[in-house]
Amino acid sequence: MKIEQALKLIRDVPDFPKPGILFKDITPLLSDGEAFLAVTQKFSTFAQSSTIIAGIEARGFIFASAVANQLGAGFVPIRKAGKLPYESISATYGLEYGDDELEIHKDAFKPGDKVLLIDDVLATGGTIGAAIDLIHEIGGEVIHVLALLEIPGLSGRERINQLHPQIPITSFMNS
Repeated sequence: MKIEQALKLIRDVPDFPKPGILFKDITPLLSDGEAFLAVTQKFSTFAQSSTIIAGIEARGFIFASAVANQLGAGFVPIRKAGKLPYESISATYGLEYGDDELEIHKDAFKPGDKVLLIDDVLATGGTIGAAIDLIHEIGGEVIHVLALLEIPGLSGRERINQLHPQIPITSFMNS
């Protein structure tokens, strides 16, 4: 299956999690083995110089862990506050419908680790921006950001490019 066919499986769910939000439901894509494989194989092509794959909770985990497995690379979860069992650092960020907080273990990366960062959606850039900051704070170097889909009207790409112009961003679908 080609990635374009896989992306067609994503469905819109209006007014979730709040009225006025159009949620992009990736579960039909995930439940189709060929579609899921097409996406993770495409993501894997961006990992040539990565030493580790990081994924943002919760749906970014799904893709990042599968990519890490395909590559035989390590996987680092970037989680919402209070979910990690060991010493961690955190960053607060804004969403299109509120504020949230991400955490990462203090020892998740060795200095100089090259990190491929994966999330499902690039919207306002708050979540991905916070993840980049956390990775850099503990010594990792984000070499590429991947998102399955992007919502251009929320200017997330522009926000990340202003703060981190050296990091390329790739998304496979605009909504």
